[in-house]
Amino acid sequence: MSEHSGVQYTKVDQSYFDKRGLRRYAGVWSLWALGVGAVISGHFSGWNLGLANGWGSMLFATIIIAIMYLGLTFSLAEMSPALPHTGGAYSFARTAMGPWGGFLTGLSENVEYVITPAVIVYFISSYMGGIFGTPTEYLPLWWIGFYIFFVGLNIVGVELSFKVTLVITLLALACLAVFWASALPNIDFSRWAMNVGEGGALLENGNGPLLPMGITGVLAAMPFAVWLFLAIEQLPLAAEESVDPKRDMPRGILAGVFTLIFSAFMVLWLNPSIAGIGAHTLAKSGEPLLDGFKAIYGDGIAKVLALVAVLGLIASFHTIIFAKGRQIYSLSRAGYFPSVLSITHGSRKTPHLAMILGSVVALAVMFVLWFSLGSDKGAAVIGGTLLNMAVFGAMFSYIMQALSFIILRKNMPNIPRPYRSPLGVVGAGLTVVIAVVTLYFQLSDPLYRDGVMWVAVWFAAGITYFALVGRKRLILSPEEEFAMDMADKARS
Repeated sequence: MSEHSGVQYTKVDQSYFDKRGLRRYAGVWSLWALGVGAVISGHFSGWNLGLANGWGSMLFATIIIAIMYLGLTFSLAEMSPALPHTGGAYSFARTAMGPWGGFLTGLSENVEYVITPAVIVYFISSYMGGIFGTPTEYLPLWWIGFYIFFVGLNIVGVELSFKVTLVITLLALACLAVFWASALPNIDFSRWAMNVGEGGALLENGNGPLLPMGITGVLAAMPFAVWLFLAIEQLPLAAEESVDPKRDMPRGILAGVFTLIFSAFMVLWLNPSIAGIGAHTLAKSGEPLLDGFKAIYGDGIAKVLALVAVLGLIASFHTIIFAKGRQIYSLSRAGYFPSVLSITHGSRKTPHLAMILGSVVALAVMFVLWFSLGSDKGAAVIGGTLLNMAVFGAMFSYIMQALSFIILRKNMPNIPRPYRSPLGVVGAGLTVVIAVVTLYFQLSDPLYRDGVMWVAVWFAAGITYFALVGRKRLILSPEEEFAMDMADKARS
């Protein structure tokens, strides 16, 4: 047992890590698919709620949020090959800010990766219920079925998991490409995309102002623009399963973010412009892409189109379950969470216990809300409050990761960096500023404030556990040893 910076470390023998091994498989395309697949559901629904502030407001909000994600992903592209551990955000912050900084960053990501799949599987169940006529009270059966299938798929092996990720991500992008091609002959941008007036009024003939709510509308739309990019940051969690993380991780994450930027602006341009829909109607839609398909092809093939549209949700559900398992695994392997959760499957070498526990917690939260509040109110809370909890956790982690980049550049300039961000400290600084502004406008919405309250409860429970138990049981995992070695070199 050794003590360092207010925490205590236990040295373990090789058998500890033998039970917690991962298998390397992922190349550039696997990493690209993991990043794009995690985000792609946000291009199918969610982003469109920002159109209530006007199309121009959503355009400028998307540009601002794209800048934030460029700053973040270029920072990650530098840090992930320099610190190629499966801990991702937690390991970056641990090296830069010490154990408490690492734990708080890991805890914020834990909120995001446990809660986000729960929200997505609820949306999936809504689609599937509509397609197959499932009564509302039986929708939880879809939740259980999808969790069992995709957790099982992720447990079977990393090779199969990444192959499925690549296939469903390509299918989701193909669905979007078909939508873009179908929409182009059926758009009237000025008439339909520009039909939101001052105060959110409907302009029957379109041709409204670019910014009907002024600058305030742009800022209010920013939290919704986040959905076009949310979860791309999970990519570094696959570092220890990447064949060559120092080469492939920067390529995968940058290819992913530029793919998403292109898709985001195509969806933003075409979806509200389709004749017969418009930005005003789309701002209230739960299935904007499906509404676009219906406007082009009619309601007669709605169920077939719904099956196509659900691909994006499934892609994100599958990939974020992957991320959840690795995120819990990394914190557990280092002792921040109970170390039993980092044991990997004997033959498959996947963090099965971490994925199962995270999924059970998410399902338990959903069931409590559904049965205690009733299906109608429970659905609103799952699709609203839980969603906002995930976004808040993500924004907090972005701030911590960008600060980690700045601190590492300043205090540890000699760490070998196979890739250096061309945006440097300026890009990371913009990420912090934009994330803070986005958080402020999230907090101005009562629905977001409810989510933040529950995140505070999550943080309180986690911090209490770490202060009383976890900090006395840390393990010298690869990222912990790396952080301590770098800190010693920086002081010498």
